[in-house]
Amino acid sequence: MVTEKEHRYLVTIEWTGNSGSGTSGYRDYERGYEISAPGSGKPVILGSSDPAFRGDPTRWNPEELFVASVSACHKLWYLHLCADAGVVVTTYLDRAEGVMAETSTGGGRFRRVVLRPEVTLAPGADLKRAMALHGMAHSKCFIANSVSFPIEVDPRFVSSDAGSAD
Repeated sequence: MVTEKEHRYLVTIEWTGNSGSGTSGYRDYERGYEISAPGSGKPVILGSSDPAFRGDPTRWNPEELFVASVSACHKLWYLHLCADAGVVVTTYLDRAEGVMAETSTGGGRFRRVVLRPEVTLAPGADLKRAMALHGMAHSKCFIANSVSFPIEVDPRFVSSDAGSAD
């Protein structure tokens, strides 16, 4: 029997882009907003829409934050599983990419996300096991289990005693 434990995540999104006349016209307001978690002590994240949609390119947009969430969730599970399996990871860097398709009506959806983690293993680490753990991490990732598009994982491994392996 599988039991579920529920978790709640409370965030506040506050639009900060009223230039004086609200949304009186499509070009009359800014897309800026702030993401916060009141009472948490966490720093505020400054957000906007993608520059293609009149957003501020110096702020994070929801699509970037989404791809970052997919990558971070996978990484956290991967590191957890490596620690449990005795596979010592010394560095982890992911250059993740999300592909979103916009429809002619202005809506859209993500088509895929590709994770490209570069993982440095400690000398003597089991490369075969390290590779297999990416599959396990993907199957456990809360966010990967919540989306309706493919998430690909294309890892590259580096070992300080064996060079690199793909």
